[in-house]
Parts: sequence; C-alpha cells; structure tokens
Amino acid sequence: MTNAEREELLNQLAASRERLLKMAQGLTSEQLAYRPAPDRWSVGECIEHLTTVESRVLQRVEDAVAKGPDHTKRSAKEGNEQDLMADVAGRITRFKAPEFLEPKGQSSREELLSNFEANRKRTREFAESTQADLRRHFFPHPVFGELDCYQWLLMTASHCDRHRAQSEEVMASPGFPRAGKASA
Repeated sequence: MTNAEREELLNQLAASRERLLKMAQGLTSEQLAYRPAPDRWSVGECIEHLTTVESRVLQRVEDAVAKGPDHTKRSAKEGNEQDLMADVAGRITRFKAPEFLEPKGQSSREELLSNFEANRKRTREFAESTQADLRRHFFPHPVFGELDCYQWLLMTASHCDRHRAQSEEVMASPGFPRAGKASA
C-alpha cells in the first residue's frame, strides 16, 4: 500500500464514520428499532450488520496478512477501486446477507454506536500501522470475486455508506416515528 493509498483509505474510513454518526445522532430507541416492513431492516439493524461485517473483514484481512503475500494473484477489480466503492456505497449490486451476518436486533443505542466506534477504531489503527503490502494479500468476495486486502478495507468504508443510505430510506418512510427525534 502506497502512502497515497493509505491516506485515501484513512480518509474514506473517517468520512464514512462521520456520515454514519451524523445520521444516527439523536435517534431514539423507537426510531432505531422501526422497520418499514417485516422483511426490511431497521436503522439499528443496519448499524449492527455493518459493525459485524467490519469486524469479520478486519479479521480476514489480518489472517490473510499473517499467511504472507501472494505475488501470483491479481484482484478481480484491480485498478477499478472507485467503481467498486461506488457500486457498494450506491447499492448497485444487491444481494442478501448470509444468515450469519444478519442482525439480531438486540442491542441498545449505546451498544450499537459503541460497538461501531470500537470496530472502526480497530480498522483505522490497522490501516494506519500495517507495513504489509495489502495489494499482495487476497481473499474472495462472494459477488465481486478475488479482492486484495486494500480493496477490502476500502469496501468497509463503502459498506458503511451503503447501510447509512439504507437507514436514510428507512427514516424517510411514511411510518417512521418522527416526534421522538432529539435535536442535536
């Protein structure tokens, strides 16, 4: 990972974190739990899911780095990071989360945001400190194919934006409880 790539990654992680926290600011427990339909996630479930995914991705990245670099592989999306990020954040390619990544919906507002912050801090610290060439460490994505670990970490930021946008759709739905939102 070059210095410019590290800077880009850290900027993307920071910006997506800020957008998510701004979106969630002042939401009540009732608002976090509201589901616009039985088959749709609540804002709280979106936050829980992205936190779970971020933790698992970081663990997979750390595991891939521990195995050592693979100079024989190339990412399926090599050179197309901006398109990949736009696809993920823009919810262009849609797919159902595997059951083990589905939210359980049992966390309080404080737990949701605390867990998100703790996971994002770990991801940021890893991105700041790793000396591994993340472009030479890989693991497959079920839809996008073989991705290098740098792309996986970029996708973490885009995944955050994906579920923030989904949460904003929930908040814009007609039945979303409006009266309880605290002003910030």
